[in-house]
Amino acid sequence: MSEELKAELLEVGMEAARQAGALLRDGRPADLAVAATKSSPIDVVTEMDIAAEKLITGILAERRPEDGLLGEEGADTPGTSGVRWVVDPLDGTVNYLYGLPSWGVSIAAEYGGETVVGVVAAPMRGEVYHAVLGGGAWLGTARLACRSAAPLDQALVGTGFAYVQTRRAHQADVAQRIIPLVRDIRRGGSAALDLCDVAAGRLDGYYERGLNPWDLAAGDLIAREAGAVTGGRPGEPASGELALAATPAVFASLQPLLEEAGAWHD
Repeated sequence: MSEELKAELLEVGMEAARQAGALLRDGRPADLAVAATKSSPIDVVTEMDIAAEKLITGILAERRPEDGLLGEEGADTPGTSGVRWVVDPLDGTVNYLYGLPSWGVSIAAEYGGETVVGVVAAPMRGEVYHAVLGGGAWLGTARLACRSAAPLDQALVGTGFAYVQTRRAHQADVAQRIIPLVRDIRRGGSAALDLCDVAAGRLDGYYERGLNPWDLAAGDLIAREAGAVTGGRPGEPASGELALAATPAVFASLQPLLEEAGAWHD
């Protein structure tokens, strides 16, 4: 893939992520959090989610009509160019519902099955992360680097929990086994932002079971380009079975612990 094509994909991804982020930020009803326990706010969030994906797909169709697309809200087209966009228009929907700032728009571009561009916009943080394969990870104009080596007992580790009760119970058991071995555990509520926080040195590691390709694609590349190691079960890439991103030292210690704890099954 040429550098010119990478630059074009990054430009398109950045434009789409920024516009969708602005739509979600500015279109969110001010009283949404007040009614967060009722059924109607869920419908509003779903409508915003769909509107954001429609905006993104419209930009991609206009700028890159021959590309494929995989989106959280159902878009799935193969394309003919070899490029496929993987889109999560609103990662962190519960945070968005409650008025918490940790939600974002995640857009990645794949070529030949490999992620080559990743963009994560976090409008309430005023941040846009991006990475190009082989070109480093960036927060605006600042180059990102994951934290320097630290032992596991000094590591701050992020994780997430599923909505399915049986899986949540098992994930709580896994976390209970990990907590005594690390500095502390955090639960941010957005996989894309957790991966970016590893890249930015705000977390030493992050793991989660049950993620989808659109949750992972952009953040995984951003974390790797910042020097983090990413993967799943031993010898496997990050996937829905298990996703792990961490500094090299923490990754080497945490992955076998997660394997032993059975973090990859329900």
